[in-house]
Amino acid sequence: MLSARRWFGCTALLWMHVSRACEDVHASCGSWSDSGECQKNVAFMKENCAESCGVCTPPPLLERSDDALLGEERMVLQIQWGDADKLSFGEVVLGFYPSVAPVTVAHILTLVRMGGYNTNEIFRVDKGFVCQVQGVDGGRRAPMSRALRAVAKKNVPDEFSSKVKHKRGMLSMGKFDEPNTGTSSFSMVLGDAHFLDGRYTIFGRVVAGDQVLQRLEKLETVREGIFVKPKGRVEIVSAVVMWSDGKGGLMAEDGEHRKVEL
Repeated sequence: MLSARRWFGCTALLWMHVSRACEDVHASCGSWSDSGECQKNVAFMKENCAESCGVCTPPPLLERSDDALLGEERMVLQIQWGDADKLSFGEVVLGFYPSVAPVTVAHILTLVRMGGYNTNEIFRVDKGFVCQVQGVDGGRRAPMSRALRAVAKKNVPDEFSSKVKHKRGMLSMGKFDEPNTGTSSFSMVLGDAHFLDGRYTIFGRVVAGDQVLQRLEKLETVREGIFVKPKGRVEIVSAVVMWSDGKGGLMAEDGEHRKVEL
């Protein structure tokens, strides 16, 4: 097994490589575990609720010790997809590069705190290339306030840096061909895409949840023009801001953090 931490003084590896990801794949795993289903229904719970049943321990989130560019804030995405009678769920955690793309990072975090990505969708899943989140003003099921729409349609400047390259796990800001046209759509890169360097702003990376992206890459897709899209809706149920605890875990955002930010 290769760890996400440093081994023999080498640079931290990006992803855990294990036979099966340590995760829950049903929204009710926690309540099922509390009611004793881990002991009553062992085979099913081990297969579908491994984390809640304590069958395994998820790897720690990537930290600044793994990637010196990471800031402290995290964006936690709760994602669901599939038919109503067989929904699948997953959690992806994003970290940000405030020293590389300060304007972009601040803009995305503002949208998250305003609830902009709630009920939005991942409209593009192009295996080995990108998993793209729709713009806030185009993919949400929930209605938008005027204030949210104004922020969501605001353009942010390109912020290119030679410190970062487009490779699996990077967060890349969506935009049109014209410069400085990014708004709120962004991609989680699924493979090496160095031809995007210097054309699209990298503003962070996936710090946990690559196994969820791998599951999305297995979805049935259809091509529409230049886009490869999942046949069914992949919804971001919620997106919230949390903070790194510096130990591979997360802390809730509190008033003191907001005071420092403001």
